Amino acid sequence: RLLDLAGRHLLRAKHLDVSTLESLPTELFPSLFLEAFDGYRTETLKAMVQTWPFVRLPLGALIDLPHVGPLQAMLEALDALLAQKVGSSLFSKWEAVVLLFRFLFVCLFIYIFLTVWILLHHYQSPSSPRRCKLRVLDLRKTGQNFWSMWSGASSYGCSGSRMAAVAEPRSMTRQPSTPLKVFLDLCLKKRTLDNFLTYFLRWVEQRKSSIHLCCKKLKIVSMPMDKIVTVLSMVQLDCIQEVQVSCTWSLSTLATLAPFLGEMSNLQRLHLSHVHVSAFKKQEHDHVVQITSQFRRLGHLRDLHLESPSFLEGCLDQMLRCLRSPLDSLSLTKCRLTESDLTHVSQSPDISQLKSLDLSGVPMTDFRPELLQVLLEKVAATLQEVDLDACGITDSQLEAFLPALSRCSQLRAVSLCGNLLSTAVMEKLLRHTAVLPCLRQERYPAPQETYRPRGVLLEARLARLRAQLLEILRDLGRRRIIW
Repeated sequence: RLLDLAGRHLLRAKHLDVSTLESLPTELFPSLFLEAFDGYRTETLKAMVQTWPFVRLPLGALIDLPHVGPLQAMLEALDALLAQKVGSSLFSKWEAVVLLFRFLFVCLFIYIFLTVWILLHHYQSPSSPRRCKLRVLDLRKTGQNFWSMWSGASSYGCSGSRMAAVAEPRSMTRQPSTPLKVFLDLCLKKRTLDNFLTYFLRWVEQRKSSIHLCCKKLKIVSMPMDKIVTVLSMVQLDCIQEVQVSCTWSLSTLATLAPFLGEMSNLQRLHLSHVHVSAFKKQEHDHVVQITSQFRRLGHLRDLHLESPSFLEGCLDQMLRCLRSPLDSLSLTKCRLTESDLTHVSQSPDISQLKSLDLSGVPMTDFRPELLQVLLEKVAATLQEVDLDACGITDSQLEAFLPALSRCSQLRAVSLCGNLLSTAVMEKLLRHTAVLPCLRQERYPAPQETYRPRGVLLEARLARLRAQLLEILRDLGRRRIIW
């Protein structure tokens, strides 16, 4: 295509500077940027960043982090942009025509048509050059759609309507001086910051007034708390929507993070795991209060996943009272809870719209049978997934909540693995769940009669009981897949 060839011709120019780029057609920019990036044309990339005609530059889809080299050139260009004063351009519209003419001289008729089109739709007068529209630098692994839309043969042949969805209007109104937003998902998984984060955070630190570091997803795997605090102090905490902490922390360490957690006012998903409690009960109680009180400030929290939250045993109500919005998903796993804790869960107004409930690994053998019945009745209208693996559920408990389970009309997945249930109760389970129209994934334990007292599986007996259960499924007349 002609514009494609013209763009490549421009890349070969020795003096493709900011003044030249300011008057180029918008649709040339993405593919030119990709070619300059692939060809390691650092100076061209710097100039293009300073004249970028879109609000967002999705750079993370191109750069292989944590390598600093390519990003360093971009940040140097941003430095020039941030320090740039508003001024007039000396570039004339005819200079771009001359550049195009060098390549298109053999196609005079097409050249004239293209020149007129550019003059009418893309060029601006020397007294009012196009200003850089860049407001967001995105370093996340997103933006593939942006680059694929503009790359290759389709890039220069886009229709006006297609371009309008991506490009900003060519208004000459002076833009307000707003901080540049830089998006980056953070995964703190090492004892020390890697070269990329060290370089990047130092760059952000030196430009606090003109840079807002925004992080949608934060994952902490292994890093000393002092370094975590250093990183979080540079981040716009109200941008964070998802936090996953997978560290083996003491409760006091988690309490250090709590004030930062409270500042994440737009947090939607929180996953905490492996927090240990020491023997100092009074001090630990103070830490629990410090942590749970932060939930009052999380008005957008929807998914709460707590793995091994031993510090909540007997005081789960403290956290539930602090919730400020209905949850879509609640996961309390691999920990001990009291009957009182489970009662508070079923009574909380913020679980009435649950779509997912995971209590796997919570021992319930000694709980009153009706506890789970009340809980399932509370969420029957919305529940889609329930996981009660390895809860020590007995026959009497399962029989008590089976009617409530059969009324969960939206249920798609149920798992009861790791519980010792008899064949008779398994038959009742299959009949009760047969009425659920959305159920697609079922995971049940082998009946307890298939095991010796020490847990040795009896293969022959399992085969007989399996055939018996399959006969029940055939009688029910509905095709199902059960693990």
